Amino acid sequence: MTLSVTKISAPAKRLWATLLPFALLSAPLPLLAQPTSIADDLPLEEIQTFAEVFERIKRGYVEEVDDRTLLRNAMRGMLSELDPHSAYLDEEEYKSLRESTQGEFGGIGIEVGKENGQLMVVTPIDETPASRAGLLSRDIIIAIDGTPTDSMSLQEAVNLMRGEPGSQLRISILRAGEESPREFTLTREVIRSESVRHELLEPGYGYLRVSQFQSRTPEQARRALSRMAREQPLEGLILDLRNNPGGVLQAAVGIADLFLEEGLIVYTEGRLSDTEMSFSASPDTAAGDVPLVVLINSGSASAAEIVAGALQDQRRGVIMGTESFGKGSVQQIMPLGNGEGLKLTTALYYTPNGRSIQAQGIEPDVEVVRGRLEVAEDRREIRESDLDGHLGNQGATPRERAAMSQRLRDDYQLSEALNLLKALNVVDRRRR
Repeated sequence: MTLSVTKISAPAKRLWATLLPFALLSAPLPLLAQPTSIADDLPLEEIQTFAEVFERIKRGYVEEVDDRTLLRNAMRGMLSELDPHSAYLDEEEYKSLRESTQGEFGGIGIEVGKENGQLMVVTPIDETPASRAGLLSRDIIIAIDGTPTDSMSLQEAVNLMRGEPGSQLRISILRAGEESPREFTLTREVIRSESVRHELLEPGYGYLRVSQFQSRTPEQARRALSRMAREQPLEGLILDLRNNPGGVLQAAVGIADLFLEEGLIVYTEGRLSDTEMSFSASPDTAAGDVPLVVLINSGSASAAEIVAGALQDQRRGVIMGTESFGKGSVQQIMPLGNGEGLKLTTALYYTPNGRSIQAQGIEPDVEVVRGRLEVAEDRREIRESDLDGHLGNQGATPRERAAMSQRLRDDYQLSEALNLLKALNVVDRRRR
């Protein structure tokens, strides 16, 4: 239905002049060649209703609202009603999203959290202004540039501490056992956050933790695998993707490629041709034949599910834990030219066997719920290690072994993954 211009109110005419160029410039390139069809397809009655609502808010709302705010709120609403992952990003949100995916930002190099309402240093990152200045884990941050943190949200604190490299930041901390606060003046640097951690749980059994998928994650994981292999040839590896919210699609492909020598990893399908992509493994594989257990849970989403789904379909490893989140959609980040951006769901991804994980998730091969190992009764017998003057082992120190033992007791899923790797090696040796 096409309405004549004479039937459109004055507010609608003004809004039409605003919305039509926006619609044309926001359209995919194939549509730009046919602007007339866009104008013909626009629902003018709904545009008129929108304009009337716009005008009533302008005239009658209890507080004055500027046009810019109303239009941006309208765009936020337009995107938020599509799905939970599409969003309009203001300048600060767009910048923060880019930093999180690239793994680089200007700051002082600390991870922070809140405990009992207090802002606290979780850990200083090695070789950063914070670690060089001597900040310690569990230091309480009581002020940032003179602003008290007691009523500050975690995100507000992070935003205050980040800034341009070379600029200065003053923080006040209170350390356990001390009555007077300490003052630190730090110069911000480019901080490169690490999304990968690794360690040897036992001789020959490695642990690779990927907390999110950033552009540098595959490179970090490859280096971690190389370091563990140099210490001792790996007999098994645990890839921990629990509570990994996802991230960059290409980074997920790169992680899966570390364990696959050939075959499909993931493919995507959408309405536009550039959203249909397919990714396959390359022969250059860092850990092609190491027995593998992949840990997932309900917090494993998106890119983490791509990795788990590919390794499961390719029968490359055993997936253990609980069912994953079930986010099988792909978002594109589109700059809008004014420092702001658009995050839009443009495709769904599929595992090598053609499974869509959207709202389904990855089911583990072995279900193990989170728990804690408890010793029923203390029936400890005397062993060589209890005797005074016993000869030492050249491996881990007693303190390191005790810490690892405690960690495995605290993390039942991790303990079971290690047990499964050992069992797989026993079975493999007996088959030879």
